[in-house]
Amino acid sequence: MNRREALSSVALLLGGTIIGAEAFLSGCKAGESKLGASLNLTPNDISFLDEVGETILPTTASSPGAKATKIGEFMRTIVNDCYEEKDQKIFLDGMQKLDAASNTKNGKSFLSSDDKQRHDLLVDLDKEQKEYAHKKKPEDPTHYFRMMKELTLWGYFSSEAGATKALRYIAVPGRYEGCIPYKKGDKAWAT
Repeated sequence: MNRREALSSVALLLGGTIIGAEAFLSGCKAGESKLGASLNLTPNDISFLDEVGETILPTTASSPGAKATKIGEFMRTIVNDCYEEKDQKIFLDGMQKLDAASNTKNGKSFLSSDDKQRHDLLVDLDKEQKEYAHKKKPEDPTHYFRMMKELTLWGYFSSEAGATKALRYIAVPGRYEGCIPYKKGDKAWAT
């Protein structure tokens, strides 16, 4: 799978476009765009993003969760290398807003919350970002949680673990079969 195919697959899952996709597809060449400054995320920040990703895509009996794919490191790389400075700021501020929302809702930080509290918080934030997206004007910025969710889905389903364990995958496909039976509950195919 090349970058363009992976990005298209994730965009289809999300029903739209992905922030930073143009820079990613063009190779993220420094000095040729208006990309932001280098991010200084700490190991604690990366762990925080790993836990956000794991809450969005948790480990199941049949596949590893987003944390196993080092999703926090993936997010850091894409935000650092492919996001414009204004989008980097939204993402970084969003990390603080998410933690503040956890303190308000649960009386403790996101990392101190249990799995159910984390899940319920992210469900609320997902509803919030959907309402925001429905009302926002084209010039309005993207909601921070949408960025985190997009990056989690993109990073996970383009990782080896996501493509081979969460999706059906054939490393070397055989002949073309235009009609393959699908049963409800079957995994989607990796491209």
